[in-house]
Amino acid sequence: MRGLAIAASLLLAGCASAPAEMATTPPPPAPPPAEAAKPPVALQYLYGSPEAAVAVRATNARIADYGVWRIKERPKDSVVLAPGATMDAPAFEPCGDKPFAAVFDADETLIWNLGPMRYFAQEGTSFDPKVWDQWEKTGAGKAVAMPGTVEMVSKLRAAGIAVIANTNRSAANAKGSEDTLRAAGLGDFKHGETLFLMGDDAGGSSKDGRRATIASKYCVIILGGDQLGDFSQQFNVKDLPAAQRMALATSATALWDKGWFLFPNPVYGPWEKLGWDDAFPSDKNWEPK
Repeated sequence: MRGLAIAASLLLAGCASAPAEMATTPPPPAPPPAEAAKPPVALQYLYGSPEAAVAVRATNARIADYGVWRIKERPKDSVVLAPGATMDAPAFEPCGDKPFAAVFDADETLIWNLGPMRYFAQEGTSFDPKVWDQWEKTGAGKAVAMPGTVEMVSKLRAAGIAVIANTNRSAANAKGSEDTLRAAGLGDFKHGETLFLMGDDAGGSSKDGRRATIASKYCVIILGGDQLGDFSQQFNVKDLPAAQRMALATSATALWDKGWFLFPNPVYGPWEKLGWDDAFPSDKNWEPK
C-alpha cells in the first residue's frame, strides 16, 4: 500500500462569532471533523456502498468458480509472467507438477483497512508512513474481510489450492499482518510460506521477484489485486505515459478474468497523477453554448 495518497480534503464547518474581546459568552467549540463532514466520496463508495459490496462479492465469486474449474485440467503454465516476458510477447512460468496456488494482494484485495482509512480522512491528512507502520503492527481486528472473501478463500482451500498473500506491507511487521488477516476471518498466513512482504528480497515495492519465488514452488492459477502492480511491474515503470499504461493494461484481454482478477479501488493508486487531458482527451471537450 506504499504510495497511498487519499483524497481526504474534508469540508470543515466553521462557526462565525464576534471577536473574543467583544463577545459576552464564549462561542461554542467547532465540531470535530468526524461530525462536521461526510467521508470523501471515494471512501463512501468503496467502504460503505452496496454498489461496491456487490461488485467485490461478484469478483470473489468469479475467482472461486474459476479456481475450482481451472484445476480440473492441469495447465501447462502459471499466470505469472516469466522473467523478461513482456505484455507484447507474454511468456509464463511453467507449472510442471507443482501444487496449485492463488496469489493475492492484501490491502483492499483481501481486507478493507477501515481503521486507518477513517483516521486519515477524519484528520484531513494524506498517507502517513509512520501511522501506517503502527497500523501494520496493531491493526488486528480493525480491518475486515472484503465481501465474499472468506467464502472465496475457503472454497479455494477446500479445492486444494494454496492461498498466498503478496503484499507491500513491511517484512518487519510480519506478525502484525499475520494477526490482521487471521482476525479478519481469513485463516492463517505464515511469513515466508503463504505471506510475502516488502523486504523479503531486494526488489523494494516491486512484487515481481516475490511472484517469481512463489511461482518457483507453485503452479499459480490466479492473481488478484487492486493495482496493476499486483500483476506485473511493467505497469509501474517510472514515467510511463498514461496512454501507454492504458494500452498495456487493456491489451491483456487474454488474462483479465481468466487468471488475473482486478478489484475496484477508487481510493488510491498510480492513476492519482493523471491530468485533465489524460482522463478527458482534448478532442472530446464540450461546453454548452
